[in-house]
Amino acid sequence: MGSKFGLLGRRLGHSWSPQIHELLCGYPYGLYEVEPDDLGRFLNETNLAGMNVTIPYKKDVLPYCVSLSPAARSIGSVNTLVRAEDGSWRGDNTDYDGFLAMAAACGVDMSGKKALVFGTGGASLAVVAALRDLGAEPVIRISRTGDDNYMNLDRHADARILVNTTPLGMYPNTGESPVSLGDFPQCEAALDVVYNPTRTAFLLDAERRGIPRAGGLTMLVAQARRSAEQFAHCAISDRRVAEIVGILQRRMQNIVLIGMPGCGKTVVGRALAARTGRPFLDADAVLVERAGMTIPEIFESEGEEGFRRRETEILADLGKGSGAVIATGGGCVTRPENYPLLHQNGVIVWIQRALESLPTAGRPLSQRGSLAEMYEQRRDKYAAFADHTVASGEVVDDTVRKIMEVVR
Repeated sequence: MGSKFGLLGRRLGHSWSPQIHELLCGYPYGLYEVEPDDLGRFLNETNLAGMNVTIPYKKDVLPYCVSLSPAARSIGSVNTLVRAEDGSWRGDNTDYDGFLAMAAACGVDMSGKKALVFGTGGASLAVVAALRDLGAEPVIRISRTGDDNYMNLDRHADARILVNTTPLGMYPNTGESPVSLGDFPQCEAALDVVYNPTRTAFLLDAERRGIPRAGGLTMLVAQARRSAEQFAHCAISDRRVAEIVGILQRRMQNIVLIGMPGCGKTVVGRALAARTGRPFLDADAVLVERAGMTIPEIFESEGEEGFRRRETEILADLGKGSGAVIATGGGCVTRPENYPLLHQNGVIVWIQRALESLPTAGRPLSQRGSLAEMYEQRRDKYAAFADHTVASGEVVDDTVRKIMEVVR
């Protein structure tokens, strides 16, 4: 059965929209990557009954709409196209509804508070409208040029609500952020419309500072709900939206295993991946493959510093992916910069095992000195990285079961 609905954009490899619409209503939903020069032809010739619209076409589709919803007309941006009875396109903007849901998830009253919106694309227009309706005042858009730009942000250091609507930090270019939250000492809430990774650099910055925050997955599902109701002519409850957000969060998150060398991360990780139907990624194995040397050889030729540098590069690649089980090297926690790489899309589980049960063969640092001393040096670092701690015994399946229980 061919798709009747879909997502229109230029680069869509990261999209979770097909899964969301399948969970919402079960209809076929495709991805349609279109180059700017082909946009008009596609809109005129496609037989789709409805589409969502994403970067960079939320404004570009306006001339092809014979009619607009009040929201699309006032916002000046369209993210939903619905085929009218006469075959023409009706444009709507459900990003507005999506942002209201994300703001509610953040749990911060925005009334009377100065808000900055980073970006001037189609999503920013809906966010500005929603913020104003929530009572935020003033609401200021920050662009690369114009009166309010990234070079004069100091004039807005008193902002209390910050919203990123740019693609900065979006997969695969994770780790980027439009600003440092340290420049906004009165910030009370940070919201990011990006949903992949779950925790962008912008949101990780907020997490470090204890600032209430919300990511784009709630907005994505909530705006899709409003679109789906028009596509399928059905009502979808707020409860169902929350359920789908939870389902997708569990699917998207990596399960990252940390712990002392030899604690069983690889064996447990393989079993956990098989049990959950996820791919298994062993950071040390990937490092060895890319280096073309064994770990002892790397230590001999490059020292621990060279090994750690290579390790961080591997974790940067593995950590920005989704839905895998990742076994890390025992010393990854010794470099604080590895934490955001693993945490951006991951729940981190510390596997603890009795020191007398840890093997040392083929492990240069384990052979170099006392395991007890190594553990004392790393214990607080493991604890700082970990979301959960699981004791590992002799039976692998028992450890797998414990991990599955805590990550739920």
